[in-house]
Amino acid sequence: MRPPAGSAAWRVGGRDLLADRPFLLMGVVNVTPDSFSDGGRFLDPGAAVAQAVRLAEEGADLLDLGAESSRPGSDPVPAREEWRRLGPVLEQVRAALPELPLSVDTTKAKVARRALDAGADVVNDISAGRLDPGLLPLVAERGAALVLMHMRGVPKTMQEAPVYADAPAEVAAELAERLDAARREGVREERLVLDPGIGFGKRVEDNLALLRDLSPLLALGRPVLVGASRKSVVGALTGAGVEDRLPGTLALHVAAFLGGARLFRVHDVAAHRQALTCAAALAGKE
Repeated sequence: MRPPAGSAAWRVGGRDLLADRPFLLMGVVNVTPDSFSDGGRFLDPGAAVAQAVRLAEEGADLLDLGAESSRPGSDPVPAREEWRRLGPVLEQVRAALPELPLSVDTTKAKVARRALDAGADVVNDISAGRLDPGLLPLVAERGAALVLMHMRGVPKTMQEAPVYADAPAEVAAELAERLDAARREGVREERLVLDPGIGFGKRVEDNLALLRDLSPLLALGRPVLVGASRKSVVGALTGAGVEDRLPGTLALHVAAFLGGARLFRVHDVAAHRQALTCAAALAGKE
Protein backbone atom coordinates (compact mmCIF):
# COMPACT_ATOMS: atom_id res chain seq x y z
CA MET A 1 0.00 0.00 0.00
CA ARG A 2 1.17 3.52 -0.74
CA PRO A 3 1.88 5.46 2.48
CA PRO A 4 0.18 8.77 3.25
CA ALA A 5 1.31 11.72 1.13
CA GLY A 6 4.68 12.22 2.74
CA SER A 7 4.72 13.84 6.13
CA ALA A 8 3.28 17.14 4.91
CA ALA A 9 1.64 19.12 7.69
CA TRP A 10 -1.57 21.08 7.28
CA ARG A 11 -1.54 23.91 9.77
CA VAL A 12 -4.90 25.41 10.67
CA GLY A 13 -4.49 28.13 13.24
CA GLY A 14 -1.72 26.93 15.51
CA ARG A 15 -2.31 23.20 14.94
CA ASP A 16 -1.18 20.61 12.44
CA LEU A 17 -4.50 18.85 11.89
CA LEU A 18 -2.83 15.91 10.17
CA ALA A 19 -0.42 15.16 13.01
CA ASP A 20 -0.99 11.58 14.19
CA ARG A 21 -4.13 11.17 12.06
CA PRO A 22 -4.35 8.99 8.96
CA PHE A 23 -7.23 11.07 7.54
CA LEU A 24 -9.43 14.09 8.20
CA LEU A 25 -13.17 14.36 7.62
CA MET A 26 -14.58 17.72 6.50
CA GLY A 27 -18.32 17.71 7.14
CA VAL A 28 -20.48 19.59 4.62
CA VAL A 29 -23.09 22.16 5.68
CA ASN A 30 -24.81 23.78 2.69
CA VAL A 31 -26.69 26.97 3.53
CA THR A 32 -28.24 27.15 0.06
CA PRO A 33 -31.62 26.70 -1.61
CA ASP A 34 -30.22 24.81 -4.60
CA SER A 35 -27.21 22.61 -3.80
CA PHE A 36 -27.35 19.31 -5.71
CA SER A 37 -27.62 17.10 -2.62
CA ASP A 38 -29.31 18.91 0.25
CA GLY A 39 -30.30 22.28 -1.20
CA GLY A 40 -32.87 24.03 1.01
CA ARG A 41 -32.67 21.57 3.92
CA PHE A 42 -30.34 23.78 5.95
CA LEU A 43 -31.18 27.24 4.62
CA ASP A 44 -32.76 28.07 7.97
CA PRO A 45 -29.94 29.03 10.36
CA GLY A 46 -31.34 26.88 13.16
CA ALA A 47 -31.41 23.80 10.92
CA ALA A 48 -27.90 24.52 9.64
CA VAL A 49 -26.47 24.90 13.15
CA ALA A 50 -28.18 21.68 14.27
CA GLN A 51 -26.68 19.87 11.27
CA ALA A 52 -23.23 21.25 12.09
CA VAL A 53 -23.49 20.02 15.67
CA ARG A 54 -24.69 16.61 14.49
CA LEU A 55 -21.74 16.24 12.11
CA ALA A 56 -19.35 17.27 14.87
CA GLU A 57 -20.87 14.63 17.17
CA GLU A 58 -20.40 12.04 14.41
CA GLY A 59 -16.70 12.81 14.37
CA ALA A 60 -16.08 15.56 11.84
CA ASP A 61 -12.57 16.97 12.17
CA LEU A 62 -13.68 20.26 10.64
CA LEU A 63 -16.78 21.67 8.96
CA ASP A 64 -17.15 23.33 5.56
CA LEU A 65 -19.92 25.96 5.43
CA GLY A 66 -21.08 27.15 2.02
CA ALA A 67 -23.80 29.57 0.93
CA GLU A 68 -23.42 29.48 -2.87
CA SER A 69 -24.22 26.35 -4.86
CA SER A 70 -21.53 25.22 -7.28
CA ARG A 71 -23.56 22.44 -8.88
CA PRO A 72 -23.25 22.22 -12.69
CA GLY A 73 -25.33 24.92 -14.36
CA SER A 74 -25.65 27.08 -11.25
CA ASP A 75 -25.53 30.87 -11.40
CA PRO A 76 -23.25 32.94 -9.15
CA VAL A 77 -24.67 34.58 -6.04
CA PRO A 78 -23.86 38.22 -5.17
CA ALA A 79 -21.50 38.58 -2.22
CA ARG A 80 -24.16 40.39 -0.19
CA GLU A 81 -26.65 37.51 -0.56
CA GLU A 82 -23.98 34.89 0.06
CA TRP A 83 -23.05 36.57 3.34
CA ARG A 84 -26.71 37.09 4.31
CA ARG A 85 -27.13 33.32 4.21
CA LEU A 86 -23.75 32.42 5.66
CA GLY A 87 -23.11 35.02 8.35
CA PRO A 88 -25.72 34.05 10.97
CA VAL A 89 -24.92 30.34 10.57
CA LEU A 90 -21.17 30.81 10.84
CA GLU A 91 -21.49 32.97 13.94
CA GLN A 92 -23.80 30.48 15.66
CA VAL A 93 -21.73 27.44 14.70
CA ARG A 94 -18.60 29.18 15.97
CA ALA A 95 -20.35 29.81 19.30
CA ALA A 96 -21.71 26.25 19.52
CA LEU A 97 -18.43 24.57 18.52
CA PRO A 98 -15.69 26.92 19.72
CA GLU A 99 -12.81 24.45 19.27
CA LEU A 100 -13.74 22.88 15.93
CA PRO A 101 -11.96 24.25 12.84
CA LEU A 102 -14.38 25.88 10.39
CA SER A 103 -13.95 26.28 6.65
CA VAL A 104 -15.90 28.63 4.42
CA ASP A 105 -16.60 27.51 0.86
CA THR A 106 -16.36 30.70 -1.20
CA THR A 107 -14.58 32.23 -4.18
CA LYS A 108 -15.07 35.82 -3.03
CA ALA A 109 -12.56 37.84 -1.01
CA LYS A 110 -15.34 40.00 0.51
CA VAL A 111 -17.14 36.95 1.86
CA ALA A 112 -13.91 35.28 2.98
CA ARG A 113 -12.83 38.40 4.88
CA ARG A 114 -16.10 38.60 6.79
CA ALA A 115 -15.99 34.87 7.47
CA LEU A 116 -12.45 35.05 8.85
CA ASP A 117 -13.52 37.99 11.02
CA ALA A 118 -16.39 35.82 12.33
CA GLY A 119 -14.13 32.94 13.28
CA ALA A 120 -13.53 30.82 10.18
CA ASP A 121 -10.11 29.17 9.98
CA VAL A 122 -9.99 27.89 6.38
CA VAL A 123 -10.98 29.21 2.97
CA ASN A 124 -12.08 26.50 0.53
CA ASP A 125 -11.97 28.04 -2.96
CA ILE A 126 -13.32 25.95 -5.84
CA SER A 127 -11.57 28.31 -8.27
CA ALA A 128 -8.15 28.15 -6.54
CA GLY A 129 -8.02 31.94 -6.51
CA ARG A 130 -8.85 32.42 -10.20
CA LEU A 131 -12.21 34.17 -9.86
CA ASP A 132 -11.27 36.90 -7.38
CA PRO A 133 -7.72 38.30 -7.46
CA GLY A 134 -8.14 39.58 -3.91
CA LEU A 135 -8.61 36.16 -2.34
CA LEU A 136 -5.04 34.84 -2.26
CA PRO A 137 -3.58 38.08 -0.83
CA LEU A 138 -6.31 38.08 1.83
CA VAL A 139 -5.53 34.51 2.88
CA ALA A 140 -1.84 35.37 3.07
CA GLU A 141 -2.50 38.52 5.09
CA ARG A 142 -4.70 36.69 7.58
CA GLY A 143 -2.56 33.56 7.88
CA ALA A 144 -5.57 31.38 7.07
CA ALA A 145 -5.47 27.84 5.74
CA LEU A 146 -6.50 27.38 2.11
CA VAL A 147 -7.89 24.61 -0.09
CA LEU A 148 -7.05 25.09 -3.77
CA MET A 149 -9.51 23.13 -5.91
CA HIS A 150 -9.23 22.39 -9.61
CA MET A 151 -11.99 23.58 -11.92
CA ARG A 152 -11.91 24.67 -15.54
CA GLY A 153 -14.29 27.53 -16.24
CA VAL A 154 -17.17 28.29 -13.88
CA PRO A 155 -20.00 26.14 -12.48
CA LYS A 156 -22.53 27.56 -14.97
CA THR A 157 -20.71 26.09 -17.98
CA MET A 158 -18.06 23.71 -16.64
CA GLN A 159 -19.85 20.53 -17.74
CA GLU A 160 -20.70 21.63 -21.28
CA ALA A 161 -17.79 19.92 -23.06
CA PRO A 162 -14.89 19.01 -20.76
CA VAL A 163 -12.02 17.22 -22.51
CA TYR A 164 -8.82 15.77 -21.06
CA ALA A 165 -6.21 13.61 -22.73
CA ASP A 166 -4.62 12.73 -19.36
CA ALA A 167 -6.72 14.02 -16.46
CA PRO A 168 -4.25 13.24 -13.62
CA ALA A 169 -1.34 14.95 -15.35
CA GLU A 170 -3.34 17.94 -16.59
CA VAL A 171 -5.09 18.57 -13.28
CA ALA A 172 -1.78 18.34 -11.43
CA ALA A 173 -0.13 20.78 -13.85
CA GLU A 174 -2.95 23.30 -13.51
CA LEU A 175 -3.02 23.03 -9.72
CA ALA A 176 0.78 23.40 -9.66
CA GLU A 177 0.31 26.81 -11.30
CA ARG A 178 -2.27 27.80 -8.69
CA LEU A 179 -0.02 26.53 -5.93
CA ASP A 180 2.76 28.76 -7.25
CA ALA A 181 0.33 31.69 -7.43
CA ALA A 182 -0.61 31.22 -3.78
CA ARG A 183 3.03 31.02 -2.75
CA ARG A 184 3.84 34.20 -4.71
CA GLU A 185 1.08 36.03 -2.83
CA GLY A 186 2.61 34.92 0.47
CA VAL A 187 0.37 32.01 1.50
CA ARG A 188 2.55 29.77 3.64
CA GLU A 189 3.25 26.28 2.34
CA GLU A 190 2.00 24.45 5.41
CA ARG A 191 -1.40 26.18 5.09
CA LEU A 192 -2.16 24.73 1.64
CA VAL A 193 -4.19 21.70 0.56
CA LEU A 194 -4.96 20.57 -3.02
CA ASP A 195 -8.27 19.19 -4.31
CA PRO A 196 -8.58 17.63 -7.81
CA GLY A 197 -12.19 18.82 -8.08
CA ILE A 198 -14.16 15.63 -8.66
CA GLY A 199 -17.23 16.51 -10.72
CA PHE A 200 -16.05 20.01 -11.57
CA GLY A 201 -15.65 20.24 -15.34
CA LYS A 202 -14.87 16.54 -15.75
CA ARG A 203 -16.39 13.52 -17.44
CA VAL A 204 -17.01 10.27 -15.58
CA GLU A 205 -13.84 8.79 -17.06
CA ASP A 206 -11.83 11.84 -15.96
CA ASN A 207 -13.10 11.54 -12.39
CA LEU A 208 -12.23 7.84 -12.32
CA ALA A 209 -8.78 8.47 -13.76
CA LEU A 210 -8.09 11.03 -11.04
CA LEU A 211 -9.28 8.75 -8.26
CA ARG A 212 -7.31 5.85 -9.73
CA ASP A 213 -4.04 7.81 -9.89
CA LEU A 214 -3.44 10.67 -7.49
CA SER A 215 0.34 10.36 -7.81
CA PRO A 216 0.88 13.43 -10.06
CA LEU A 217 -1.00 15.54 -7.52
CA LEU A 218 0.76 13.98 -4.53
CA ALA A 219 4.08 14.76 -6.18
CA LEU A 220 3.38 18.47 -5.60
CA GLY A 221 4.08 17.84 -1.93
CA ARG A 222 0.85 19.05 -0.34
CA PRO A 223 -1.93 17.02 1.30
CA VAL A 224 -4.75 16.05 -1.06
CA LEU A 225 -8.46 16.47 -0.34
CA VAL A 226 -11.03 14.44 -2.27
CA GLY A 227 -14.75 15.24 -2.36
CA ALA A 228 -16.79 12.68 -4.29
CA SER A 229 -19.62 12.62 -1.76
CA ARG A 230 -22.98 11.82 -3.45
CA LYS A 231 -21.71 13.22 -6.75
CA SER A 232 -22.95 12.44 -10.24
CA VAL A 233 -20.07 10.07 -10.95
CA VAL A 234 -21.65 7.65 -8.44
CA GLY A 235 -25.04 8.07 -10.08
CA ALA A 236 -23.59 7.56 -13.56
CA LEU A 237 -21.90 4.33 -12.50
CA THR A 238 -24.77 2.88 -10.47
CA GLY A 239 -28.02 4.61 -11.40
CA ALA A 240 -28.50 5.61 -7.75
CA GLY A 241 -30.28 8.83 -6.85
CA VAL A 242 -28.52 11.50 -4.82
CA GLU A 243 -29.79 10.25 -1.46
CA ASP A 244 -28.77 6.64 -2.23
CA ARG A 245 -25.13 7.20 -3.17
CA LEU A 246 -23.41 6.55 0.15
CA PRO A 247 -22.12 3.04 -0.69
CA GLY A 248 -20.58 4.23 -3.95
CA THR A 249 -19.16 7.30 -2.25
CA LEU A 250 -17.49 5.16 0.41
CA ALA A 251 -15.93 2.93 -2.25
CA LEU A 252 -14.46 5.90 -4.11
CA HIS A 253 -13.18 7.56 -0.95
CA VAL A 254 -11.59 4.40 0.40
CA ALA A 255 -9.83 3.94 -2.95
CA ALA A 256 -8.63 7.55 -2.83
CA PHE A 257 -7.37 7.08 0.73
CA LEU A 258 -5.42 3.97 -0.23
CA GLY A 259 -4.05 6.01 -3.12
CA GLY A 260 -2.70 8.74 -0.84
CA ALA A 261 -5.52 11.25 -0.17
CA ARG A 262 -5.64 12.48 3.43
CA LEU A 263 -8.75 14.67 3.60
CA PHE A 264 -12.33 13.94 2.57
CA ARG A 265 -15.22 16.38 2.17
CA VAL A 266 -18.33 14.39 3.09
CA HIS A 267 -22.03 14.60 3.88
CA ASP A 268 -22.07 11.35 5.90
CA VAL A 269 -19.45 11.63 8.61
CA ALA A 270 -20.17 8.59 10.79
CA ALA A 271 -20.17 6.14 7.87
CA HIS A 272 -16.93 7.59 6.54
CA ARG A 273 -15.21 7.41 9.90
CA GLN A 274 -16.05 3.73 10.18
CA ALA A 275 -15.04 2.89 6.58
CA LEU A 276 -11.80 4.87 6.59
CA THR A 277 -10.80 3.64 10.06
CA CYS A 278 -11.05 0.07 8.73
CA ALA A 279 -9.17 1.02 5.56
CA ALA A 280 -6.42 2.63 7.63
CA ALA A 281 -6.06 -0.50 9.73
CA LEU A 282 -5.93 -2.67 6.61
CA ALA A 283 -3.21 -0.45 5.14
CA GLY A 284 -1.25 -0.20 8.38
CA LYS A 285 -1.87 3.53 8.65
CA GLU A 286 -3.61 3.63 12.05
